[in-house]
Formats: sequence, C-alpha cells, structure tokens
Amino acid sequence: MSSIDFGDPATIALLTQALTDAGVDGLEISRPGAQLRIVILGEGEARISPTEAAQRAPGSVQTVVKAPMAGRFCVEHPAASAALQNLPRSLSDTDILGFIGVGDVLLPLRAGRPGVMTRQLAAPGALVGYGDPLFEIEFPS
Repeated sequence: MSSIDFGDPATIALLTQALTDAGVDGLEISRPGAQLRIVILGEGEARISPTEAAQRAPGSVQTVVKAPMAGRFCVEHPAASAALQNLPRSLSDTDILGFIGVGDVLLPLRAGRPGVMTRQLAAPGALVGYGDPLFEIEFPS
C-alpha cells in the first residue's frame, strides 16, 4: 500500500469535497512530523491547515486534559474580558486553564503542575461531555 501525500493540493481538494458531500464538519490527520486539519466552514468554504508537528522538548510527556464532567466549556471566566490565548503557553501548577459551566456553577480546570499548553481542542462555548478532550499539555517528565 502506498503512502498518501497530504501535501498534494489535489488530494486535499478531494478530501475537502468528500467531507462536504458527507456533511462532515472537519478532519484532522496527524503523523510523525506533520499534521493536516481541514475544517468545513460552509458551502464551498474550508479552512485547511497543513502544519509540521511541534517538536516536543526532550524528556517531556504530552497529556490530554479531559472534561471532568459534562457542561459548557469556557476558556475565560464569563465575567472576564475575552482575550485570545497564544499557544504554546507556559503554565504554573496553579494556573486555571478554563472552566466547565453547568447553569450558574463554574468548575475551574487547573493545570495541577508546571507545563506547556500546546493545543486547545474544544471550542469556547462548546457543550462537552465527560471525558471529552479539552487541551494538550506537555509536562516535564
């Protein structure tokens, strides 16, 4: 079986059309050294992000932070002014990564130990279920 070239514009166009035809919102393909993300925005529109995978620091461990309960995901406290978070971002053990909201109750999500947040996996305001991935964080081992 031959390897598919995800850098080929014809392949990306074919994948984008197949996603649109199937009514799928997007696709992400990761392999060592590369990543391709296609997000369908609307009729005839897509955002395509071919990127090289970020190199991890030697001796670090990548962890996915998952939702501890179902609710609405918030990156910032609703009373705070919304500011875009630049990634990667260094974290201390007391940093709040975001919140899970259920009604008027907000559960803060803490880093727990120093590390580097490399990706946010859930969209702000999205409904998330128990165990849904929210962030990728690299912790020193």
